[in-house]
Amino acid sequence: MLKTEMRNPDTYGIDKMSTLETVEIINRENAKVTVAVEAVLPQIAAVCDAVADAINSGGRIFYIGSGTSGRLAVCDAAECPPTFGVPYDLFNGIIAGGEKCMFKAAENAEDNPTAGIDDLKARGFCAEDILIGISASGSAAYVISAVKYAKSIGARAFSITNNPDTELGKAADIDICADTGPEVITGSTRMKAGTAQKIILNMISTAAMVKCGCVYENMMINLKPTNKKLRRRMVGIVTEILGCTAEKAEELLEENGWNIRSAVK
Repeated sequence: MLKTEMRNPDTYGIDKMSTLETVEIINRENAKVTVAVEAVLPQIAAVCDAVADAINSGGRIFYIGSGTSGRLAVCDAAECPPTFGVPYDLFNGIIAGGEKCMFKAAENAEDNPTAGIDDLKARGFCAEDILIGISASGSAAYVISAVKYAKSIGARAFSITNNPDTELGKAADIDICADTGPEVITGSTRMKAGTAQKIILNMISTAAMVKCGCVYENMMINLKPTNKKLRRRMVGIVTEILGCTAEKAEELLEENGWNIRSAVK
């Protein structure tokens, strides 16, 4: 049996626990996530390097998953443009069953082996791109077929899983397997497994963007002035870099079309 499908002996009596006891045990289990992620940092770093290399060579990054994994994929891809100022088609999140499944689960969508391939083809996925397939169980046919297709056309394909020795992991060039073990609620991989996936996706996109020069020191220098909060942040960044007043920073940004790089030259 897959570890993520096993019963957790520490939570057999959760239905009899007080609310405080329930959240305490969930928190204790969550503490195991970072340990599982730490064990696969070399694999994560290797994928980060591959992603940065692909971007620098003109390729795009595709995440693909079903259910929770797909939703996390879409979220991470959507957050890259406002954070790093990159084009909206650089990071692409694909969820089995399409956009509607972001809001309403369609659990059978993961069993369709041809849909994953069709969804990649529809987005013009090519050999210069990179695919990262995400599946806690490592058995989602939708994701496995997509990874195999990507490799068949000469693209690099990686996986994020939460069980060792899975079909998805074996199909990928590198498998990032964060072994988070049995869930608090048996089989509910939106919990520890999903948390690990989110952490790993954050690492991949962030480290790759740092390597691609989208960060100065630890500041977002490609921000766009799309709301008041971000404009204030941009003023703060220019103030920090130049050591000037906020008034001068805003003046420089105005003069340079609210482009941080131009304002600090």
